[in-house]
Amino acid sequence: MALFSRRPKKPTESSPEPATEATGATADEPAATETHAPDSAVPGGADAATAPSPATPAGTAEADAAPSVSISVSSYGGLGAAPAAPRPAAADESPAEPPSQLPRMGGREWMRTAPAQTETVPGLRDNVLLRDALGRVGDAPASQALLDVARQLLQGHVFLRVKGDARTLLAEGKPLPLGVANLGDRTFALAYSSGAALQASLKADGDSDTSAMGQPVLTVLQHVFASKYDGIVLDPASTPSRAVLPTELLTRAVEQADPELTVKTLLAAERTPEVSAQVAEALTHVPLWVAAGLAEGGAPGLAEGRTPDGERFLEVYSHPLEVAVMGRGDNAVPIKAEQLARALRSDDGINGLVVDPAGPWIRLTRDELAPVLALAE
Repeated sequence: MALFSRRPKKPTESSPEPATEATGATADEPAATETHAPDSAVPGGADAATAPSPATPAGTAEADAAPSVSISVSSYGGLGAAPAAPRPAAADESPAEPPSQLPRMGGREWMRTAPAQTETVPGLRDNVLLRDALGRVGDAPASQALLDVARQLLQGHVFLRVKGDARTLLAEGKPLPLGVANLGDRTFALAYSSGAALQASLKADGDSDTSAMGQPVLTVLQHVFASKYDGIVLDPASTPSRAVLPTELLTRAVEQADPELTVKTLLAAERTPEVSAQVAEALTHVPLWVAAGLAEGGAPGLAEGRTPDGERFLEVYSHPLEVAVMGRGDNAVPIKAEQLARALRSDDGINGLVVDPAGPWIRLTRDELAPVLALAE
């Protein structure tokens, strides 16, 4: 049962403004002041844990709006596509398909599947994709790092810090005071990707009278919007693996997302034999995007990948952030499932789709895409 309520007006105390041009805070940057919003409350489901103090947020980013491009344009070399004549690969070129490990964007690894599930604090299941994206923050340009964190935030859960015992407060029907960071006249909610991040914050401030509760990420973001926070600080005491995501970016990300986060959730989960069919079925009704750029000769095209034996796979994305984080300067162009089906049927040379190439990704053959292809019949 939802227990959210609007938080009180922003506190009057102020603290120095943080740096806003780089994602990691440095030792001489002013620290935010952590408080707990007394009238903020979150849904039930508390998990006992200790929790943190904030560190200075630094860095914001927004994905640019993309113009509309016809789905019938030619394809171009997005994810390792190569011309017919063999040529040496450039040092920074993507391989023929999304590999298990490809250093790019400051060392970010490309993953076919999500990393193994972990509990850095027993009983608290880490959001490993978000945790790992935050771990890459110091290795990439600030804007790219924040986009990477934002896209991986759109799946799974995060932890919230609560003053006092969350289970007791819930049992008594009381609101749950959340940890917040006050930065001048701005207030940010604190959220955590893992038990280790919670422990780091406890060690930083020594406040043991706290507990943590895991919540679905969209539930948390809707509370942030309703309570008019200025954004969220993720893993605030885990320098440099921390990030600030402003409400403007988060609002736009949620507006463009599938309300159920279906594809992201499937790709983050264990790869069972049923996953390919589940993703293919999801593609018939979830929001989709393709990556539009320039083909050889300057003609507009849609990004595709090719395997070493020449098979072609059109790149399809579950969210515009998935396109932006590729770092190629492509435009994210929305596409309806029916358009995608017609595009596949109009070019028998396309062997299938690769979904969310930045990872975790999945490759679907034409046979596996039968539910999508049926839309063009």
